[in-house]
Amino acid sequence: MHRRTFLTAALAGGAMGLAGCSGTAGPGTATDTEFPPQTASATPERTPDGTGVPARVALQPVATGLSAPVDVVFPSADHRYVAEQSGIVYVQTETADEPLLDLRDRVETGGEKGLLGLALHPSDETRLFVRYSAPSRSGTPANYSHTFVLAEFTLSADGMTADPDSERTLLEIPQPQSNHNAGSIVFGPDGYLYVGVGDGGAGGDRGTGHADDWYDAVDGGNGQDVTENLLGSVLRLDVDAGTPYAVPDDNPLVGRDGLDEQFAWGFRNPWRMSFDGDDLYVADVGQSAYEEVSLVEKGSNYGWNVREATHCFGPEPCPESASVRGGEPLVDPVIEYPHSGGDVNGISVIGGYVYRGAALPGLHGRYVFGDLNAGGRLFVATPTESGLWPLQVLPVAESDTENLGRLLSFGRDLDGELYALAVGESGAGVYRIVSV
Repeated sequence: MHRRTFLTAALAGGAMGLAGCSGTAGPGTATDTEFPPQTASATPERTPDGTGVPARVALQPVATGLSAPVDVVFPSADHRYVAEQSGIVYVQTETADEPLLDLRDRVETGGEKGLLGLALHPSDETRLFVRYSAPSRSGTPANYSHTFVLAEFTLSADGMTADPDSERTLLEIPQPQSNHNAGSIVFGPDGYLYVGVGDGGAGGDRGTGHADDWYDAVDGGNGQDVTENLLGSVLRLDVDAGTPYAVPDDNPLVGRDGLDEQFAWGFRNPWRMSFDGDDLYVADVGQSAYEEVSLVEKGSNYGWNVREATHCFGPEPCPESASVRGGEPLVDPVIEYPHSGGDVNGISVIGGYVYRGAALPGLHGRYVFGDLNAGGRLFVATPTESGLWPLQVLPVAESDTENLGRLLSFGRDLDGELYALAVGESGAGVYRIVSV
């Protein structure tokens, strides 16, 4: 057991020297930031600024001695919240490092289960949203694994404490198996909450709790189903209206055949998501051969379990479009990489962010991400107008590679600087990605 250490010097130093098979999973202010915040209404130019990608980056520790940090949010320049998979959220400032919210009495852990996502309301910082795995609740079949829970908690005005008894459950989804739980929750530029939901677990999107689909060559298909359950989708909810939420009127299935909460579908395990202006990036963990990241648009179908990235999952040829809902096309990702071969490879994609900070100009406009099996590496994708984006390894300084054995998640602060949440030889921590 490593003692948790919050490195206040790193936070203070940032203010002086700097201008953000399956996953386990700052300086500046919102008013003076130089990048469009995650809730901005316009997408910045995707074209990088022409500066070359840095040959190497360093990892500056800001918190160490953690267990399995899976999410981090930055309410202000002088404090942040770090979520541990075990069920604890820590609040960290220059003078404090203590539990903000302890949910271990209601979170079920083991494997991919646990406290999996964290989001702060964009205009009311007393409202904290969490996504966690709970023991089976009413409405979850006896032969299912557990219950997906999306809930809201109330924070104190100073953001230093949260009331565990203030929990307001927004959504519960029966989970057939213990894996493919996704977990990312993010607010979009429209003020709505986007929720990643995995396909229900097991392999191939089939078996107990998996709906039949329209594609006879592959059994099962929560990813392709929009009527039976909310699994295998990205949801879009209005948490400022309704009881316990409202569905935005322009969600794609409102007034059509399907469940109104769904925004997009055809996903296996969308572990991490992020916005860059209006652009929604969803990193979807692959099955056995390929990992993928998609630019997700409303009402689109991203292929699982007919495709794994751009490749057939099962007999070839696979269809170009679904035979239901008017023959909707199956949309290709913008990023894919294999489980073996080439410089960029791995086992479970960990989605990141488009870089909009100032400390690493060579990354500006590029998508920084990684893989669970990091081995001291991060990845960079350079946007193109069409087709798959070129990829390259973003090496980490040799002295820091021991801290990047397994990559669990990314964070972004109010200045657009990026953070890697990782497990290394001496334990887990949160690391700011900086120049060498």
